[in-house]
Amino acid sequence: MATSNKKSSTRKSNNSNYKAGIASEDSMLKEFFIDELKDIYWAEKHIVTTLPKMQKAATSEELKNAFETHTQQSQEHVARLEQAFELLGEKAQAKKCDAMAGIIEEGKGIIEETEKGTATRDVGLILSAQKVEHYEISTYGGLAQLATTLGLTEVADILAQTLAEEKETDELLTQLAESGINYQAAEEVE
Repeated sequence: MATSNKKSSTRKSNNSNYKAGIASEDSMLKEFFIDELKDIYWAEKHIVTTLPKMQKAATSEELKNAFETHTQQSQEHVARLEQAFELLGEKAQAKKCDAMAGIIEEGKGIIEETEKGTATRDVGLILSAQKVEHYEISTYGGLAQLATTLGLTEVADILAQTLAEEKETDELLTQLAESGINYQAAEEVE
């Protein structure tokens, strides 16, 4: 038992020796971080083109408005990512995000498979949009933490701002579903 406690104690003291920003300019972590920024940059650019289609497919005015608002936010997210690339001295470059491509494709399928003008379609759109939000929340959360680890305070702040907005959008979508859309869909019959 004493050996186990000693190892645990040593691990804790070693971890406390790590300081934010000690990574070298050409560290593998920084390269990974930039690669992941390219991934979310691609995702955000595609979200900007997908949200208007979701807005058009929605029945509920509240949901249409939420998609319109988030389109504008996503345009700002793209601009923030471009600012982050600039702060890093990197060209803003997109790398295909396979995860987001799959989520967007699934959303297109929901539109094709549900009846126009129904609350059921709106439920599907909300579910699809929340999948997008959850992916973005996990990505921005992880990237903000990595930026902090790398000592990239300004970049971390930019990513944290977007993270907060993604969480707000997710909460709004939940409220729209719970405030009536789910219940309206439950009453629809074929």
